[in-house]
Amino acid sequence: MEFRLLGTVSVETLSGPLPLGPAKRRSLLAALLLSANTPVSLGRLTECLWDDEPPSQARGVIQGHVSRLRALLAGADAEAYGVELATLGDAYVLRAPETLLDSQRFEELLMLAREQRGPADAVLMFKEALSLWQGPALSGAFAGPPLRVAAHSLEESRLATVEQLARAYGALGEHHRSAALLTAETAAHPLRESLAAELMLALFRAGRQSEALDRFHRTRRLLADELGIDPGHELADAYALILRGAPGPTGAAPPKSAEAAPAAGPSPVAVPPGTGGPPGTGGPSRVAEGPSRVVEGPSRVVEGPSRVAGGGTDAAAPAPPRPPFPAAPPSHAGEPHPVDLLPRAPRGFHGRAAELAALSRSAAGEAPVCLVTGPAGVGKTALALQWAHRNPALFPDGRLFADLRGFSAAGEPALIDVLREFLLALGVSPRRVPESVPAAAALFRSLTARRRLLVVLDNARDSATVRTLLPGGADCVTLVTSRHRLEGLIASDAARPVPLDTLETDDGTALLAGVLGEERVLAEPVAARRLSELCGGLPLALRVTAARLAGRPRWTLAALAGELADERGRLAYLDVDDTGVAAALRLTVQHLPPGTVHQLARLGHHPGGHYDPYAAAALAGTDPVTARAALERLAAAHLVTETAPGRWVLHDLVRLYARSLDPASAHEALLGVLDHCIATALAAADTAEPGGEPCFVLPEDFRRPSAVQDFADRAEAMRWLATEREDLALTALAAREAGLDDRAWRIILLQWPQMVWRVRDSWSPLLEMALESARAEKDAYAESRVLTLLGWVLTEEGRTAEAAALLERSPVLAREAGDPLGEATALVNLAVVQAELGELPTALENCARALELTRGEGDRHTEMLTLQHLARMHLTAHRPQEALDCARTALDLGPEHEEAARRSLLLAVCGEARLALGDEEDGVRLLDRAAREAERDGYDEGAVRALEALLRVSSRTEYRRRHDEALRRLAEES
Repeated sequence: MEFRLLGTVSVETLSGPLPLGPAKRRSLLAALLLSANTPVSLGRLTECLWDDEPPSQARGVIQGHVSRLRALLAGADAEAYGVELATLGDAYVLRAPETLLDSQRFEELLMLAREQRGPADAVLMFKEALSLWQGPALSGAFAGPPLRVAAHSLEESRLATVEQLARAYGALGEHHRSAALLTAETAAHPLRESLAAELMLALFRAGRQSEALDRFHRTRRLLADELGIDPGHELADAYALILRGAPGPTGAAPPKSAEAAPAAGPSPVAVPPGTGGPPGTGGPSRVAEGPSRVVEGPSRVVEGPSRVAGGGTDAAAPAPPRPPFPAAPPSHAGEPHPVDLLPRAPRGFHGRAAELAALSRSAAGEAPVCLVTGPAGVGKTALALQWAHRNPALFPDGRLFADLRGFSAAGEPALIDVLREFLLALGVSPRRVPESVPAAAALFRSLTARRRLLVVLDNARDSATVRTLLPGGADCVTLVTSRHRLEGLIASDAARPVPLDTLETDDGTALLAGVLGEERVLAEPVAARRLSELCGGLPLALRVTAARLAGRPRWTLAALAGELADERGRLAYLDVDDTGVAAALRLTVQHLPPGTVHQLARLGHHPGGHYDPYAAAALAGTDPVTARAALERLAAAHLVTETAPGRWVLHDLVRLYARSLDPASAHEALLGVLDHCIATALAAADTAEPGGEPCFVLPEDFRRPSAVQDFADRAEAMRWLATEREDLALTALAAREAGLDDRAWRIILLQWPQMVWRVRDSWSPLLEMALESARAEKDAYAESRVLTLLGWVLTEEGRTAEAAALLERSPVLAREAGDPLGEATALVNLAVVQAELGELPTALENCARALELTRGEGDRHTEMLTLQHLARMHLTAHRPQEALDCARTALDLGPEHEEAARRSLLLAVCGEARLALGDEEDGVRLLDRAAREAERDGYDEGAVRALEALLRVSSRTEYRRRHDEALRRLAEES
């Protein structure tokens, strides 16, 4: 078990990361981990979880998150690791060994690094410490003020460590490594003067004086433009040192080459890293004692005048600027000329400017391993070759290429064969090529140790294969492409991932034009864009499409788009000879375990676009833990994409392929996901609006999923309903088309809390589909329930006459079905319409009948609803005292933390009634309270109503501002 703060807040276990859930739960965990083994008060946790005024139920929310965390840790056998989440009075403490916390290991490694006598050992420790960072500290958490401070402090510590590592490199004379490290960090933190100063000195000592001076002027301009200040003493001192041509604290003129090594005499003395100043003292220069030779490496002697330190102006003059990369070593006798094994550059390459730039940045470090990842057919090889062909000057010693065929039907080549090809290309005699892989790999590393090579390893399937083929030189670049994420390579060799996604529509259209000619594409621009969309932006699919059209000049783009629009034959149309999307996907899938393939096949039958582990488990008939593991494997193979923590999506073409893997399971998978949606939406509705009767009875053949997502609070439940709205609609439509009407209307009806919250958000088409399903079932109970909700929505949309026509039938159907509470709700909604149509006496009678039914059933929730509307009708009838009495009775029925929308509406009625009774002060106070509670809970409809009532009696600017802001939020969310 490992707790991570240096990146996304997470808990890593042997079976993968724990599903921590929402950001606030991660915030709670982060707050406890930052004070591990020390009690953290409830007040402190509240500050970490909320930016401003916390909600009244903050304590309950925290308790819910603590309870969920406890359960997660217990399920991961935390006790075996000595981990315990305990309650101490009004505080919580997370007890855990410090070795399980990455931030504690980071600090320990820093301490060890600063204790090292030699800079080489310090470098190893600093690099190990920095390898623990997986991104910005405390990512994925909601950062309240204390957590923002903590994240900033951790980032400062990381940057200080980067500076110390750079100084340690400088103490070793490896100024080019120091410069490469600092260049990347300076780009991310351009206003950090200490970084810029260290970079200037590293560039200068590496013989790159002009770049060092340019860095100063760029930083100076940036400080002036962004902050309006002049450079501080660190930058100014570094600038002055460079202008003087002085060597600075290393005590020597900058060497001509970053590989300079002493030939005789004492070596430079290094100050231990971490002491605050640059390593090194004013010791002897790295030059040989002699009249005419400067030693620049183990076997390189350059003739020239003596440049002994202290020997005149030459000693202080800076060396000529060095090229951006170290010069290639001279060829030795018998060595071959630079070799180039690259295949030809791809034809018709379009777009990818951001990814090409990312590759250039990734290739600028020390012995970089650049990892291009993405799904089959996305163009990984094309990108790698395009970049390699664009930058020949960076690799004066040659470019090697090997197709590792990690996803080929022909199988992978033997490693010894790949190494033999590389060694022969580098000039090794065939007789000298070792027979074993370890010996051949060692020779390859030795031969590349002092070269500047590019090694392209295409189609790698696993990290172990790549590690064997990595070159030995610090100035070599390795470019790997894979359909897998190869996270092992990232962990062991600091590989820098460059993920590749599908093409944007414009780039896809440009690719088509590159094959078909611009005239043909410009003649049908709309059809060309449609083809790009139907191919999902996948370059392989686009090229197959272009090949089909190129061979048939009489075909129109629109005709092919029409054929591709039919999902049933789309994959077949995207295959040409032995090349196609299905073939590429098949080669990826064949390497997956059977359980993962089963999960992929079932995902293809999901009618929506997104999946979480619960939905995936319901589709596959497994549990969420197993489903999450399968999703992680599929994501690693780029068959699914994680769009948000715990939420995945399938590319359209992958979905069609997945569906073809097991077509016979379509009905079973659909039924599983429908029942999952019903169970989860029931849990969300019960959390969002607790206390009410169940929305309906479950179908007789309902199959409860193996696990149902729990919701910590109302906000989380409402967020789930909002996030899943589109997928729930697609799922209900699929149920309707499959003849599962008993599921369709239930899935729609369960979204009622969101309908109440966002009533003017175009719900009527969905409810009309639910009504069709209920009538198809010939189910009076279902029809009544749907009619009641649809009628209310139509009323709120201003379609009063339509609402009345529907609602008149609803109470009758409820009586037929023996559903007294359904009848009560229907009578209330009918009464609301009747009141709007001017039939107030009839409306009051129906409300009174509804009140009688709810009290007979003992249902406080529906009674509260009835009293709310009855109060509003009394106001309309100019009976403010009766309205006030009804509203007060309703408020007494429900706890304060429940019925957020209803409480706001009832408080508004009380306020309006007080105004009508002549008590303006109390009326304004109650309306303001109603508006504030609605604003606090995100109920903008209620806020607008209360504020409109306030504006009728007050012209305060604050009320107008809040009213307009609530209206704006409603418009943005609609």
